[in-house]
Amino acid sequence: MRDSKYSRPTAESSSPAGPRAVIGLGEAIALIVGVVIGAGIFKAPSMVAGMTGDAGWMFAAWALGGLMSIVGALCYAELSTAYANAGGDYHFLQRAYGNSVAFLFAWARFSVIATGSIALLGFVFGDYMHQVLPLGGPQSAWGPAAYAAAAIIALSWLNIGNVKYGTTTQTWLTALEVGGLLLIVGAALFLVAGGHAPPAPAAAAAAAAATAPGIPASFGLAMVFVLLTYGGWNEAAYISAELKDGRRNMVKALVLSLLIITALYMLVNWAYWKGLGLAGMSGSEAIAADLLRTAFGRPGAAIISLIIALAAITSINATIIVGARSSYAAGRDWPVLAPLAVWDARRGTPANALRIQCAAALVLLLVGVWTGSGFKSMVEFTAPVFWLFFLLSGVSLIVLRIREPHTARPFRVPLYPLLPLAFCATCAYMLKASLSYVYSQSLGGWNAAWVGVVVLAVGGILLRFLRRRAPAPGN
Repeated sequence: MRDSKYSRPTAESSSPAGPRAVIGLGEAIALIVGVVIGAGIFKAPSMVAGMTGDAGWMFAAWALGGLMSIVGALCYAELSTAYANAGGDYHFLQRAYGNSVAFLFAWARFSVIATGSIALLGFVFGDYMHQVLPLGGPQSAWGPAAYAAAAIIALSWLNIGNVKYGTTTQTWLTALEVGGLLLIVGAALFLVAGGHAPPAPAAAAAAAAATAPGIPASFGLAMVFVLLTYGGWNEAAYISAELKDGRRNMVKALVLSLLIITALYMLVNWAYWKGLGLAGMSGSEAIAADLLRTAFGRPGAAIISLIIALAAITSINATIIVGARSSYAAGRDWPVLAPLAVWDARRGTPANALRIQCAAALVLLLVGVWTGSGFKSMVEFTAPVFWLFFLLSGVSLIVLRIREPHTARPFRVPLYPLLPLAFCATCAYMLKASLSYVYSQSLGGWNAAWVGVVVLAVGGILLRFLRRRAPAPGN
């Protein structure tokens, strides 16, 4: 049951005091591509190759991941065009379930989903930049953290300055990132042209792969890693109120970006396969580095470090842009959080939300320096929280179709309700998989499942406090 009746207009006003339609289609595509393509494509392919055990099934998994992501994107296209709002998922959850569920989502996103991603990506950027250009010597403990902090501060400052600064930077970063992935493909073409043949698999493994019938037993687990590597396209919802001609361009931005991403992922996996072979892929700890080292020798390691650092900083910038929008939306609804709702009309940015997000990410960065790998685990263990809200967002499409049948929907997801149900089933599967993973892990002697529970419990305490101080409208 919803705890309040929500009666905002279906589309956010493009007034001088709020978001205006200033982001073009190309910039939106660059943002989506940039936020999706992170470090995953440099790690997941080796695990997927090992779990599928066959080149055909491996490529099928990556193609299926792209198709399933497009199905979800079509659902988000309907929500984002019918309810264009800077709050994105926050706004959908609020309309479907009320202020309490929406606030818990905004809290989880602020405390760990967005800010945690920014901090983790900062560490990835810092680690690889430190390999190329060490600060304080190769063994310095503070060098990677200094790179990470500098990137977060610089990109936050850039995005506070003007929305166009951030989106133009994103376009160039994404172009360079795509160029880096194409360089990996070029390395494979170089090897193929030179007559290189990947190492043959061991006889036992080859025989097992040749005689194994049907779908591989670990195909479902492989899809978990594939879908995680495709994750992030839903962030497009946070620019729905700022996208030019959003009623048409939102669908184009989501579908075109996912087609680009799917094509890139297929090409990169083909490059790994041609350069290393399936056995080489599954046995590699650093698959991209191994391929470039095979093609270019020792300089290949430096090249791949720069490519991964570039992918990380591209995702950092994209996450900074979209991450602050949900905090801004929550600030509009809760009087105590009003400072978050400041929109700088001249610059076109949620200035305070960006500043506070930057500060929170830097605090998490310090936590990461203090706890080491424990911080990375802590963020990963909140995955069930993300998939829970992602599932609720998918269900909200069906809820809002029933509750608000007369709302104008410029785009309607085809084959309703089959495609929304398929998307919800995918989210439910990923929720189950993430729960199974965290239940099997521990952090500081505690079951890792408690990490997500603590995040939501703290959010619940804050919710009670906010309601006592000054409730949101309708509460």
